[in-house]
Amino acid sequence: MLTGVAGLALALVPGAAVAAPGQASTPEEATRLVADATHQLEVVTEQVNDAQVQLAQQQAAAAAAAQTVADAQTQLQSLGAQLDEVAVSAYTGNPSGFAALLTSSSPEDFIAQVGTLDLIAGHTDDLMTQVSAAAQTAADARSAADAAAAQAQQTLDQVGAQQADLQQQITTYQAQFAALSTTQQAAVVQATSGPEVEAPAAVVADTAAAQTVVDTAMAQRGDPYVWGAGGPGSFDCSGLTAYAYAAAGISLPHSSAAQAQLGSPVARGDLQPGDLVYFYSPVSHIGIYIGNGMMVHAPTSGDVVKVSSIDMSGYAGARRLL
Repeated sequence: MLTGVAGLALALVPGAAVAAPGQASTPEEATRLVADATHQLEVVTEQVNDAQVQLAQQQAAAAAAAQTVADAQTQLQSLGAQLDEVAVSAYTGNPSGFAALLTSSSPEDFIAQVGTLDLIAGHTDDLMTQVSAAAQTAADARSAADAAAAQAQQTLDQVGAQQADLQQQITTYQAQFAALSTTQQAAVVQATSGPEVEAPAAVVADTAAAQTVVDTAMAQRGDPYVWGAGGPGSFDCSGLTAYAYAAAGISLPHSSAAQAQLGSPVARGDLQPGDLVYFYSPVSHIGIYIGNGMMVHAPTSGDVVKVSSIDMSGYAGARRLL
């Protein structure tokens, strides 16, 4: 369903908030700073993803409104042609009431001619009403199309600026991460994505669709996390969930915030394999539940698609789409 053309909240994480490890006084502080930067970058990445989803919706709304304009114009042309035919018919084939009185061969003939005139007049009034309504529809549709197109362009400009800022932050973060020791890098990954747990030998879902979702996501284990990626060889968090659900014939927006609004809410104690589990407020991370308190997800930069506990920091809720 198309959404309206409401404004977007596109606040970016300030670049100054991502401090360089070299400015830290201890290795532990450097690790914490980079872990914080990693989470901030994931938040921004999902903001970009969500903005792109909303942009596509606004562009679809503009296209739909433009089609309404075209349909209304076609109706106007058709009604205009009918109106012309009625006018010609009334002028050439139907005399006035006075002429009908003079030319009628009988009272019955006179009544018939006057009745025809009344029918033509009534039909003309109906057509005029339809033409007026069609013209108003066209005008309203044009206004809606113009507003949707303007909002879509504004969103496009915002997304472009946000992506440029994000790319600068990614470059900075990658340099910071590379400056850490192997032990510190491992600590950053664990702090932002939770410890990896041993994957179950098999995951059994309740439905065929849920089984397809889980199997597809599990098959991507080991693929690297890449900002904005949606597969097949690399993923960010919402890219992985969208990819897995697409295998079951279900289209999801490439945005953790948008995905967390779909389906119906699920209590933590009622989770089933295939459910979406999401994290933080506002939502900036999402994964697929596989049972026994575990999920498969694309955690963060420097990590790969893996199985983790849903008890990682920031658990916010779950949704069931299947």
